Amino acid sequence: MPPMPDLSVPDDLVGAFQIEGEPVRGRIARLGPAVDQILRAHDYPEPVANLLGEACALAALVGSNLKFDGRLIVQAQGDGPVRYVVADYDTSGGLRGYCRFDEDKVAQASEGFLRPGARTLLGAGVFIMTVDQGADMERYQGVTPIEGETLALCAEQYFAQSEQTPTRVRLAVGQADDGDGFRWRAGGVLIQNIAEDDARGPTEEAWTRTQALFETIGEDELIDSRLSSNHLLFRLFHEDGVRVFGSQPLRAFCRCSQSRIETVLSSFGPEERADMVEPDGKIHVTCEYCSRVYAVEPTTLEAIDAE
Repeated sequence: MPPMPDLSVPDDLVGAFQIEGEPVRGRIARLGPAVDQILRAHDYPEPVANLLGEACALAALVGSNLKFDGRLIVQAQGDGPVRYVVADYDTSGGLRGYCRFDEDKVAQASEGFLRPGARTLLGAGVFIMTVDQGADMERYQGVTPIEGETLALCAEQYFAQSEQTPTRVRLAVGQADDGDGFRWRAGGVLIQNIAEDDARGPTEEAWTRTQALFETIGEDELIDSRLSSNHLLFRLFHEDGVRVFGSQPLRAFCRCSQSRIETVLSSFGPEERADMVEPDGKIHVTCEYCSRVYAVEPTTLEAIDAE
């Protein structure tokens, strides 16, 4: 087996791999500062932060397989304490995410649970993956019911129904002390069975064996800052060997900007904008993703109107 490329830095990377000589491919994501920045932008209760962290790891796993410039949006929404969770990955490695929730209902739903899962928090609803190829292309969207207690199970169900691809997903989120305090971490692994053909032959036996190894992954391993992606993959698949195909850096990145906010506000009429003006004479807008606050002068919007 040839030497694997270096994935020794475990934070904020997503990489592809294939089991050596077997019809099984996969991707592994490890998130440190990027997911910590996303989760700390809001004062999320721990169960909500866990759900959003899982969504971010899942978006990186699936989105990193896109073969074009664009975005992959993972979203789940329902009638539960968390109204929706969304994570957005773009092919430059940028990640952002947001949850809308009822804090009191989340607290009630968490009673008796060590960590309430997606089905408990979201209730009855749908799991959605959207591929956005840009302004000149139509979006592709797949929708499946929320039928699993975890986002990993929702994703497996999505691939089974929407793409007919046998897929297994494992996600983990937690906090670890880096010496300067506790920081959020997240990780995920995805494996898929490559369909059999005349050249490849039957794939069921290899898929069954790989799934058995996959089941041994511990959540603590996925978020262990001392364990590199290479070492984790070697632990899992050293008997067959594993080939890694490089990695994509990840970072927290929000697309909000002063000009975008001004463009949105300019779509409102003068009377509506007048009602938005606060005592300091400006309109203030907070980005729901990153919590950055923008201040806009009404005269700036008047100038846009005059253009």
